[in-house]
Amino acid sequence: MKPEAVKNATDAKKIVEERGLAHVKVGVVDMDGILRGKYISRAKFLSALEKGFGFCDVVLGWDSNDQLYDNATFTGWHTAFPDAPVRILPATCREVPFEDNMLFFLCEFADRAEPVCPRGTLRRVLGQAEKMGFKVQAACEYEFFMFDETPESIREKGFRKLQPMTPGFFGYSSLRASVWSELYHEILQTAERMRFPIEGLHTETGPGVIEAALAVDEALEAADKAALFKTFLKVLAQRRGLMATFMAKWSNDWPGQSGHIHLSIKGKDGAPSFYDPKQPHNMSKTMRHFLAGQQALMPELLAMVGSTVNSYSRMVPGFWAPTHATWGVENRTCALRVIPGSAKAQRIEYRIAAADANPYIAIAAALGSGLYGIQHKLEPTAPIEGNSYAMKHAVKLGLPGTLMEAASRLRKSTAARELFGDEFVDHFAASREWEEREFRKHVTDWELARYFEII
Repeated sequence: MKPEAVKNATDAKKIVEERGLAHVKVGVVDMDGILRGKYISRAKFLSALEKGFGFCDVVLGWDSNDQLYDNATFTGWHTAFPDAPVRILPATCREVPFEDNMLFFLCEFADRAEPVCPRGTLRRVLGQAEKMGFKVQAACEYEFFMFDETPESIREKGFRKLQPMTPGFFGYSSLRASVWSELYHEILQTAERMRFPIEGLHTETGPGVIEAALAVDEALEAADKAALFKTFLKVLAQRRGLMATFMAKWSNDWPGQSGHIHLSIKGKDGAPSFYDPKQPHNMSKTMRHFLAGQQALMPELLAMVGSTVNSYSRMVPGFWAPTHATWGVENRTCALRVIPGSAKAQRIEYRIAAADANPYIAIAAALGSGLYGIQHKLEPTAPIEGNSYAMKHAVKLGLPGTLMEAASRLRKSTAARELFGDEFVDHFAASREWEEREFRKHVTDWELARYFEII
């Protein structure tokens, strides 16, 4: 039996027994989009297929450095960190190419933990879309920098003077891709075998930077594939003595790294809801309202797509990252890019998202805001023509400049609470406030260089 044929618990049991596996790998995605997992015995796995299993809920109560939030109510020392119920998702079965027949299954938090689970949050938004008569398709594209470094060497260097895999600016380079063809082929083959196929793979502009566009799929599957891609791309790199980073911006000298999201919706009959050839740019009324919702709520939901302190270093003029909640037709200086085309290709690119975003939460924000626009029949501003960076925009289009400001806007957003639920908004906003406070505890190199002698 092949992993892609697994659809239910019976299939999952069958494939594990066919392979004679003593253990199975499982994982769940935390608030920062990090895949947390473990190996469990075959007996435990088979039992968990029916009954679920417990995963310490600290996974939802700590940051990317395993430091405990001190401001969360869902979990913490006050709850003594009990196990949270987790369900195995049989249809997410994957073969891990470099682990000798090993199988991997995604999981998601259930019961009391479901309201704050990132995957569960996206599922709830998709449930709203279904009630409105829509099916949602999505695709993520990621930029990531590759380094000739190891986890040990970057720490020994203090994350300074790192050696990129290749030098200089050289976007869409046939030369670089050919020289490194073995690596490119391994990435493509791994993506095929693990069922997050790549539609396009090429060098971007900057030293060692590559862009991968994942193939379009139903939105929940697209988010699963994005989470798995980010994890196993890093695994693949480190197994080759390299390192990949999805930081939003690792250096002041180079552009940041995007995690753009492409979205389109269909009606229950399968007809594209964004396409109307009788309207300018083929934009249907539904697409216009959807776009308007994304634009209107972007300042309130930015913490969900700019979820680290570093995310805001990327959002500067002239570096391919939007700075206002603007939109345009085929305009890459805007936060929202309308891509006209055939009925199949008509879509919106949500360009504000960076590579560091949790794909479940970012897609939930991009989709939920669009649905809000349809529900409230919102209208977008006039499209931007030309360089958006060089223009003065309305105050309402301004975006938060820091993670703390973005978290505050999210916490106060009635629309966010309507879309995602109070428990998620309170927990996620608290986690982002914690992240900013952790940053404030540290003195940066910039501060030392600027103030140490002179001030």
